[in-house]
Amino acid sequence: MHFAKHAAFALALLMFCPCAPGWAAEAQQAKTPRVDIPVQPKEAKVVIDMDHLVFSGDQPVGFLQMAGILRAYKAAQVPVHIVAVFHGPAGYMILNDAAYNAARKSWYGNPFKGQIKDLQEQGVQFEMCVNTAKHNGWMNEDLLPDVKVNGGATIRIIQLMQDGYVQLHP
Repeated sequence: MHFAKHAAFALALLMFCPCAPGWAAEAQQAKTPRVDIPVQPKEAKVVIDMDHLVFSGDQPVGFLQMAGILRAYKAAQVPVHIVAVFHGPAGYMILNDAAYNAARKSWYGNPFKGQIKDLQEQGVQFEMCVNTAKHNGWMNEDLLPDVKVNGGATIRIIQLMQDGYVQLHP
């Protein structure tokens, strides 16, 4: 049982590797590498610093990381707490359809809203920096449901790290 828990965690981590989208599926079908350094997950608190644009294809790497972390920790039956802090150029990703269309000169609405809703339903807290919102003329009602506005991204990330959160910066 103990080994199975580690194997499930390692497999879940392999499945969310954003650096090579098809690699995990191919490795799963072929053969799996030997694990030389077993990973024993412990309850974790993670802040995802979403301040710049990084994509794997058309998917934000930060969203892939959040989903992968959630899958891995769920498979290991270990609690994880994730806060995603959006600021700078990545702020537009958490806008509602009307604000997204205005900001991105689009007619299709926010293509990330479904992923964000799914991540929120799994417990991820999404936050927008007040300075990014002010700079872009966005108000609270321009954000997707349940997105909170924090008093400043940099200080918020420092605060979370002081509270024991580990920072990931996709």
